[in-house]
Amino acid sequence: MTKVVGVRFKDTGKTYYFDPCGIDCKKGQVLVVETAKGIECGTAQSDVKEVEDDEVVAPLKPVKRIATEEDLKIIEENRAYEKDALVVCAEKIKDHNLEMFLTDAEYSFDRTKIIFYFTADGRVDFRELVKDLAAYFRKRIELRQIGVRDESRLLGGLGICGRPFCCSTFLDDFHSVSIKMAKDQGLSLAPGKISGTCGRLLCCLKYEQNSYEYLNKITPRKGAVVDCREGRGTVVDVSILTGMLKVQLDKSPEGLPVSVNRSEVRVVKKGNFDNSKEKSSND
Repeated sequence: MTKVVGVRFKDTGKTYYFDPCGIDCKKGQVLVVETAKGIECGTAQSDVKEVEDDEVVAPLKPVKRIATEEDLKIIEENRAYEKDALVVCAEKIKDHNLEMFLTDAEYSFDRTKIIFYFTADGRVDFRELVKDLAAYFRKRIELRQIGVRDESRLLGGLGICGRPFCCSTFLDDFHSVSIKMAKDQGLSLAPGKISGTCGRLLCCLKYEQNSYEYLNKITPRKGAVVDCREGRGTVVDVSILTGMLKVQLDKSPEGLPVSVNRSEVRVVKKGNFDNSKEKSSND
């Protein structure tokens, strides 16, 4: 077992493990840590805890200290500098006539580097822009092209459900989502119904997928031939969540289907449900 503290550098995103180095870190505290990119500040997502050795990528980087008042002041100043940097970079992009949309700017804790995040339809030659920005700020400049999902996470907003985006509130990472999930859950396949504001498939399709996969395994499909209390018949309608089936009895093909629970039938012949795999959408 290894003692670690989980640290997140943005409000959402991945949580990284660090060696507390004997410091009594508490959830919610701002910590100064050493990273591969230098000294950075992040928020503790948990108290110091023990995890299995195979969950840790060795060697762990250390926690330097709990952020002091001076450290917190630097962080606040950096937030102000980032707003100014966004304005300057947007003007420079316009000057260079580049087809790119600037979404965010990020100062390193020690202010030696600025990272600008942008979206674009294709590849962008921003070499001259980097030179111009480096000459203006006299710092290391890095431009990162991000996808539409990352853009939504950075900018935030409201989803079609009326709640704030999952990706900008609590999701640690983006998970694989596919059309197959929408099919399994009996949802409309209209793009407007199952797509988020980013234009990609809704992240929430993943949340209940395991439950639907289990229910689909134990529930007869449309077209299945089953034996029930009233006799043998064919399943003509299915409610996956409630487990209720509508069965058209062989002895009364013109009559109304009977409603039975999946636990009350025996499958004689499986239905021809097309559960073909679809390409996932993760970008």
